[in-house]
Amino acid sequence: MPAAAPEGEGANRELRLYGRNAVEAVFARRPEAIRKVYLLEARIPQLQPLLKWCAANRVGYRVVAEDDLRKLAASAHHEGIVADVLRDPPLGLGDWLRTVADGPRCALWLDGVGNPHNLGAILRSAAHFGVSAILLPATSPLALSGAAARVAEGGAEALPFVRLGRQDNALAQLRSAGFQLAATVVRGGDDLFAARLPDRLVYVLGAEGEGMDADLAAACDLRLGIPGTGAVESLNVAAATAVLLAQWRQQVPAAP
Repeated sequence: MPAAAPEGEGANRELRLYGRNAVEAVFARRPEAIRKVYLLEARIPQLQPLLKWCAANRVGYRVVAEDDLRKLAASAHHEGIVADVLRDPPLGLGDWLRTVADGPRCALWLDGVGNPHNLGAILRSAAHFGVSAILLPATSPLALSGAAARVAEGGAEALPFVRLGRQDNALAQLRSAGFQLAATVVRGGDDLFAARLPDRLVYVLGAEGEGMDADLAAACDLRLGIPGTGAVESLNVAAATAVLLAQWRQQVPAAP
């Protein structure tokens, strides 16, 4: 999850967040994860609840200059606040499935998505449309970064990351829980807007450029594409995700 966070063991446990919505989402959902806060003096009036909580719980906060905050965030888009927080560790697939209620549910399986801005935009759309989880392959290095959390505008705290085991086991577990899997492809897929989408659906999204693993795509129940004018080859993965989720939500209005 970091921007300019230290390397090593601590970097695996902590994330450096920046941006007001990203920090306030952690404060709203798991304030005990906050370890240190840095802010501009001009932000003090808007952040009184957070600062009072920090003082009451002996969590340090410092008022710093603009240049210092930019260096801490490694970004000019810090919106006046930076916070070091503990990462929320990913769940195992079995643990997550035990929490999933009956009825319509949608999850996203990210097969190689790596750009932090795309990940952030995906998380924002996922939070907006009520996605239940982000599923990550066992070998995926993908983790939340400070840049992704800022782009997500608080959406990163709204849904869990789930670490998958062996691909064949993951597919079997998801199907046993009533999910169907839809590979999202640029060419050769069924028209998303003409397809009947299942109530319990996992969209499988491939890497920018390379697409998803061919064996994984072949193992899915559906292959879906987003038709367009042909003026460009395709939408990028973040924009495509928003379209995919909107179509599922339009067909399954009872979803949370």
